[in-house]
Amino acid sequence: MRQLEQMEEYEERFSLVSERIEQLGQDAEMVEPFASYFREVAAFLCLVKKSYACIVENTYETFSLEQRQQMHDALYGRLRPEVYDESYLNPAYAQSILGKELGGMLSMLYADLLSTIPDAYEGRLDLLCIWSELFVEIHGFFVEEIQEQEDGLVAFSEDSKQWIAGNVKDAIYWFYHDYAEIFVPDTINPMIDASYDFFTKWIEEADLSDNRYLYRIGAPIGSNELMMADYLRQMPQEQIDAMAHTFTEGYRKGFEVTGKDLKAKKTVKIEAPVGMERMVRAAIQQFAEMGLQTTILREATISLYGRGGGKRGYYSVSMNRQFDYDHKDDKAFYFDKSFVERRLEIMRDTFEKEKDQALAFGGPAVVEVFGEEPFAPKNNVANAKYTDKQNSLNVYSAIESGKVTNTYIPGEAYSFTIIAYPLPAIGEQFEEIFEKTVLLNTLDYEKYQNIQQHIIDALDKGESVHVTGRGANHTDITVKLHPLQDPSKETIFENCVADVNIPVGEVFTSPVLEGTNGILHVTQVYLGELCYKDLEITFTDGKITAYRCANFATEEENKKYIQDNVLYHHKTLPLGEFAIGTNTTAYRMARDYDIADKLPILIAEKTGPHFAVGDTCYSHAEDVAMYNPDGKEVVARDNSVSLLRKDEATADQAYFNCHTDITIPYDELGNIVVQCKDGSTITIIYEGRFVLPGTEELNEELDR
Repeated sequence: MRQLEQMEEYEERFSLVSERIEQLGQDAEMVEPFASYFREVAAFLCLVKKSYACIVENTYETFSLEQRQQMHDALYGRLRPEVYDESYLNPAYAQSILGKELGGMLSMLYADLLSTIPDAYEGRLDLLCIWSELFVEIHGFFVEEIQEQEDGLVAFSEDSKQWIAGNVKDAIYWFYHDYAEIFVPDTINPMIDASYDFFTKWIEEADLSDNRYLYRIGAPIGSNELMMADYLRQMPQEQIDAMAHTFTEGYRKGFEVTGKDLKAKKTVKIEAPVGMERMVRAAIQQFAEMGLQTTILREATISLYGRGGGKRGYYSVSMNRQFDYDHKDDKAFYFDKSFVERRLEIMRDTFEKEKDQALAFGGPAVVEVFGEEPFAPKNNVANAKYTDKQNSLNVYSAIESGKVTNTYIPGEAYSFTIIAYPLPAIGEQFEEIFEKTVLLNTLDYEKYQNIQQHIIDALDKGESVHVTGRGANHTDITVKLHPLQDPSKETIFENCVADVNIPVGEVFTSPVLEGTNGILHVTQVYLGELCYKDLEITFTDGKITAYRCANFATEEENKKYIQDNVLYHHKTLPLGEFAIGTNTTAYRMARDYDIADKLPILIAEKTGPHFAVGDTCYSHAEDVAMYNPDGKEVVARDNSVSLLRKDEATADQAYFNCHTDITIPYDELGNIVVQCKDGSTITIIYEGRFVLPGTEELNEELDR
């Protein structure tokens, strides 16, 4: 009854506010240049309302492919780079027309209002209503301050603009503060409760025989989504089922190899790209056979959820990565301690109400994609920026959010799996590269397990590992290894084959921080879809003490780029993982097709040694015993930072809620040498080639 009353209330409110927006779009009294902004955004919201009406009245189901594409382009076409450059969505353009302070906030508001597109397609009248009301409220501040001049013209005084700016900022702040009770649960409930089944139901019921179905979810649809759906459509069902099985079986094995009880879980969250619905449908069915219901969340659509940090949830290829980058820090307009505490309080309350469902959540099963042209962003001065205080608050918020989540979804009790496939954007050889990737994802498990055991046996004899680059790469770093008390029962490195991380091909450890010193350098690397040129990081006792890159003209810009996107606003990060990648097949595929700069971290990390900054490999699960296939326990699960969780006084300093892998490719790699206690050495790789007995077969692809 209460829900019915709320719906009726929203219907009445939305009818009133929509009528005002229609009038507002033709408001003759508004002063330029602000009139042009309000006309543009009002026209957009009217299109959203029209889309919503088509959905709820069920007329959308009769639309042809062309009609759906026309509606989609009317809504999302404003993100196309040629349109975006001179749109109020662009902070630089907005500030040039509307002024620095108001331009920035109004551009941020417009960017967040784009979230009403998917809201309309999901039938979320509550969200459509509150966003529309915010827009009308902000318009009202301008109307209130219009002043008539002696010459009969109307304008705003400078004092009026300051008053308006203050009220706009307050309105945005209190909007997010007040409606956090809607936004925060929207990131939790659909993850752990399968009854929030918008995407699952769509995938299970959609007619996948043509591309009309793609436009039903209100997501950006481009050539990648269309071509991917076309490509999978022509595959035999057996091949689709086999691809899905590699994915779901990796998830099952993740529980098996860590000794966790899959039968205690009821839900699994799928993250995948739009266009792969045939495979996702098969995966949903296979998970159901394991006793798991699927949950699916939409990718981030508002500033609160974050933009520009890589694709998560059920996602589309970005229509404009510069837009994502320009608006990635928009939260700065309303982000303060009070807001963070409010969000954390709602997180706790939401999890507490659904604690049984949270405990039964099994973890994510993720499909990544690769193949887009590498993106090096323009660092526009108009973009929103966090203050130093807000950066510290971001760190605090991430830590506290991680603690809340881990309380209700304990890290030691859930698992995950990740697999990757190429996008059509990778080029004319897409289909061939896709087939190669399918083979890559199904390489011989036992072959790599045996080869990697030879590497682990050598590493277990060492006190440290010395890694150097060659050619233009000047890496020179010594990684300290954990000591073994009983080598017959213990090991330092995990033998990682194809379970949680697909494809096969690495051995990894959580290194000892004290005694880990030196320089990590790569001439070019892509992390979280962002390019880093000549990236260099210095470690002292396992922690970052200096860093630089060569993306921008000034040292200050380069440092901020790394600070924001690698350190995630932390002053320093520890070396949470050291690994040796063994998948030379992936390396060769990258070179054969000239796609090394397009590989995702998931595959790239297997094509050379990699170093992860942030949390350990076993974050929040360091106390769970982990065993290799040979029966030995992997004892190097902690470091001196993660151990801080043991003391209540320092527990807040144990985790950073980030883990970024940085790989040195074989062609930039010099040597990897194990340094033993007695002064002897064991060489695993020399000048980029495997020389350790038992690993020579890996060179076949390197030498081919």
